[in-house]
Amino acid sequence: MSFLTFPRPFRDDHEMFRDTVRKFIADEILPHHDQWERDHRVSREAWLKAGEMGLLLCAAPEAYGGLGGDFGHSAVIIEELSRVNATGPGFPLHSDVVAPYLVNYGTEEQKHEWLPKMALGEVISAIAMTEPGAGSDLAAIKTTARRDGDDYIINGQKTFITNGHNADLIILVAKTTPDAGRKGVSLFLIDAKTPGFSRGRSIEKIGQQAQDTAELFFEDVRVPASAMLGDKDRGFYLLMGELAQERLVIALRAVATMEAMHAATLEYTRDRKVFGQSVFDFQTAKYRLAEAAAEIAMARTYIDRCLEMHLNRALTPEQAASAKLTSTEMQGRLLDVFLQLHGGYGFTREYAIGRAWTDARVLRIYGGSSEIMREIISRKL
Repeated sequence: MSFLTFPRPFRDDHEMFRDTVRKFIADEILPHHDQWERDHRVSREAWLKAGEMGLLLCAAPEAYGGLGGDFGHSAVIIEELSRVNATGPGFPLHSDVVAPYLVNYGTEEQKHEWLPKMALGEVISAIAMTEPGAGSDLAAIKTTARRDGDDYIINGQKTFITNGHNADLIILVAKTTPDAGRKGVSLFLIDAKTPGFSRGRSIEKIGQQAQDTAELFFEDVRVPASAMLGDKDRGFYLLMGELAQERLVIALRAVATMEAMHAATLEYTRDRKVFGQSVFDFQTAKYRLAEAAAEIAMARTYIDRCLEMHLNRALTPEQAASAKLTSTEMQGRLLDVFLQLHGGYGFTREYAIGRAWTDARVLRIYGGSSEIMREIISRKL
């Protein structure tokens, strides 16, 4: 903990869990992450090992195979992955974005069918909202689910889907009442083995190379009405109910990455000699790093307060939007400073800052862009 920050909202059991997570990352993630970046996909073996160690669905009830913990355990995993810039394992998306929809809105049959396998890493999950012509505006999606007797027939296309190639289960956002805008959206559980479902190319991104990101296609995909998650035409409201946690996940990652890259830059500038003295000894460098330390401490204090609020089920959508907006915008600016202080080495993959700088850019886009966050906050002004 920085000398500028306050005590954190973690209990002793969270910190004991952190030791387990750090060991798992050191043993099972870091030795393989370079290969996953080349493959653009994390091995399924890593998912199974994470499930075996109890690192998936930490906050899900034990009755459904989860750890029976709370979001504090999830936050530990998010932070530890972020500190080493392990962007490949989509564990937080699987455990803290997808799983809550099933836990909170699924039927008992749906929960028992999917959650235990998700907790073991036997089933990898994804959520499919974004389309080529519709990102944050859910009212603009074109994917449809048409009722046909006891079934729904789904047609459409999704893109930028995290865990898309590995996914065995997809929560799909589709229009069930096309003329009703966002009030006509429903959610469906799609088994990847269902005829008519296919995956497109692995999307070539400028960062997060180990992250599995794909296009998904649905051509006359027939699913039973029991595959609907929640009530018909209530999908938008279910999505809005869970987005605060997703945005807190992103904010936690942004702050942990800033802390790690600040520490790495301190070490580099103290070791690197220019004109007979360390880079850190130049006033311009140490003042920039001092200012960055103060800004990160401020962000950490606010994000920790949001985490504490969320653990007490009191975090508002506007607070979550503020957390995401401020932390990701600050991250973009400060990582650029840290890269600059590395000189030419910062623009290589040899040092962590170059990878972190590139990987961080998308945080201002996904989970709702910075522009959408400003819109959400402005509504309460």
